[in-house]
Amino acid sequence: MSDTVIPEPASEFVDNVKLALEHLYDFAYLQKLPLAQQLADNNKRPSQTLGHHLRRELIEAIEALSPEPGAAAHTPDMRQYNLLQLHYVEGLTVQEVGQRLGLSTRQAHRSLRKAEESVATILWARVQTAAATAEDDLSAAQLSSVQAEFAQLETTLQPTDLVQLLQEAQKAVAPLAQSREVTFALDEPLPRMVVSVDTAVSRQLLVSILSRFIQATQQQTITIRGLLGDEMALLSLAFPTAEPLAHDFASDEVIAPLAERLGWQMVANDEGNGRYQLQVKIPLYGPVVLVVDDNQGLVELLERYLTGHNCRVIAANSGEEGLAVLSRTTPDAIILDAMMPDVSGWDVLQTIRTRPETAGTPVIICSVFNDPELAYALGASHFISKPVSRDQILTALRQLKVV
Repeated sequence: MSDTVIPEPASEFVDNVKLALEHLYDFAYLQKLPLAQQLADNNKRPSQTLGHHLRRELIEAIEALSPEPGAAAHTPDMRQYNLLQLHYVEGLTVQEVGQRLGLSTRQAHRSLRKAEESVATILWARVQTAAATAEDDLSAAQLSSVQAEFAQLETTLQPTDLVQLLQEAQKAVAPLAQSREVTFALDEPLPRMVVSVDTAVSRQLLVSILSRFIQATQQQTITIRGLLGDEMALLSLAFPTAEPLAHDFASDEVIAPLAERLGWQMVANDEGNGRYQLQVKIPLYGPVVLVVDDNQGLVELLERYLTGHNCRVIAANSGEEGLAVLSRTTPDAIILDAMMPDVSGWDVLQTIRTRPETAGTPVIICSVFNDPELAYALGASHFISKPVSRDQILTALRQLKVV
């Protein structure tokens, strides 16, 4: 693609960006905006709606304005970034933001307008770049490679009926099953199993598994059994065979990484009576995240951030309450405020690391004091300086392999 000078966005485009920012959490509204269609060509995931994709673009544009770590709070760049975060992401009024940042309401409005124009400039550049990139020739190998597909994949977990997904997968492979005279049978009525999955990815995963089974046999019946446990759903598929299935699901370049992405466990075994069986263990729930912060508004914000990833959020509004929660449950991760009135986050962190049951639990420290070195010295797994953004939290949880 040749180097070109991208013009400044038109005032109408800037106004549309402001309108989208004002409805950042209203997916139905974002879906209808022309801006959503304009940005659709910029790395939109197949499983995403236009509204979800537009919100991701807006948040990424805000994050692109984040100054380097250690930047002074009074600099124009930091002021613009904080205005966008506090007003649009965290939902504070312009007056409240102004008070927090030491600005008059007039100054806050003026700086916010400049910040909105900066976001619009970033998005306008993406629109122009995406249009130019669409004209470039891309090789078929690049478009079809497994690595390229996975790079584009973003999984969003949500409660889903596994039986319904299985029925949809059976319908998809029905022509292949008919051609090989293969039938499906339920060993017993399947219980209703609500599991935590990405609907599109898990449906395709089930289709791939069923397809492999069908192609490994002919004129046989594949028996499907489902069991519901306290934390996992067990899906068992079996069929008669004189020899073990040649296909190795654990090393399949597509099925194995997809299963790992969803947290599925697959175990193949020989039942000993001439039957091959594949057991698929599927989590009923997403990860449990304990949020310890005396700011109730921030706790609610983090809950909203994590909703789309089906995390179960446990809230504690003080260090003492957080330690009480940890005495009766062990979460998958802890998001911990450093400055709290009763027991400080630093004290809580040290206690967490001395308890055997939580010594290895990932802890993300969130603090207005930009002191990551102290956090890591006390045993933190990750440090985020406030104000926090959704992408910062999700990125940290992904790096720690929690979501």
